[in-house]
Amino acid sequence: MILQVRDLKVSFRTEQGLVQAIDGVTFDVREGEVLGIAGESGSGKTVTLLAVMGLITDPNAIITGSIQYRGRELVGMPAREMRDLRGREIAMIFQDPMTALTPVYTIGWQIVEQIRAHQTISRRAAWDKAVALLAEVNIPKPEEAAHRYPHQLSGGMRQRAVIAMALSCNPALLVADEPTTALDVTVQAQILDLLRKLQKTHGSAIVFITHDLGVMAELADRIMVMYAGRIVERSTRAAILAGPRHPYTRALLDSIPPLDGPRPHRLRTISGAPPSLLHLPAGCSFGPRCPQRVEACGAKPALTGTDHATACFLAATP
Repeated sequence: MILQVRDLKVSFRTEQGLVQAIDGVTFDVREGEVLGIAGESGSGKTVTLLAVMGLITDPNAIITGSIQYRGRELVGMPAREMRDLRGREIAMIFQDPMTALTPVYTIGWQIVEQIRAHQTISRRAAWDKAVALLAEVNIPKPEEAAHRYPHQLSGGMRQRAVIAMALSCNPALLVADEPTTALDVTVQAQILDLLRKLQKTHGSAIVFITHDLGVMAELADRIMVMYAGRIVERSTRAAILAGPRHPYTRALLDSIPPLDGPRPHRLRTISGAPPSLLHLPAGCSFGPRCPQRVEACGAKPALTGTDHATACFLAATP
């Protein structure tokens, strides 16, 4: 295993009380695989991976549990050691490339800075490598693009530049935080194809965060569905897409427009809204929105099962 997360809990002290953003999350990432994490906004996807990256610096944050990267414990790791690891062995593609890039420096300068921060290499050699990386992510005229500022590139080109930067040190683990959300569907497909190609070329494991299970169907080997800071279902892509067991997972899949058959009059939606993490409902957090709720849902279900784990009293787990 390249990454092992055990009973991860992340909470934040606020004026209204303690917010439990992540509640006992446990999962593994295998060498070279793509793990997809799905869920609505506020489900805890990004906070989970920010904890893995050591990027939660809020003094009011409380992080407990274990995060091990190839046997090295990341929770509580000194900042200097974490900075050396982050970018070199674990890299992140952020959701908004415009805010991930510094507007006053050129694309090439920023990639060179990333390379030289982790490798002993001359500036000329680092520049040549940056240009080669821009070519690898299919940016036209990479030498010219390297001299451009972020605002001089389109959204899709900026996202490609961020991917090039993340791959600059050939990391073993790549975290992608909804990298296609701000892009149109054609560019989304190009970015997914690019990630799939680069994953095979570089052999990196990828953790891909999205709210769209349709994207997961294109890229992920395994899928983990989160709701209100907890994992509600986890299995292989085929098992999740063909036989989802949790009502929330089924609802996410039902909200995707069908590719064949009669055209629905309206797309299916999930009633209600995600709960406030300050005032979670008793028992199953999805209970107030679940059309299949029964009396047993008044208690909090545990995540059970091995190959196909589900946190639901109604699910038939092996």
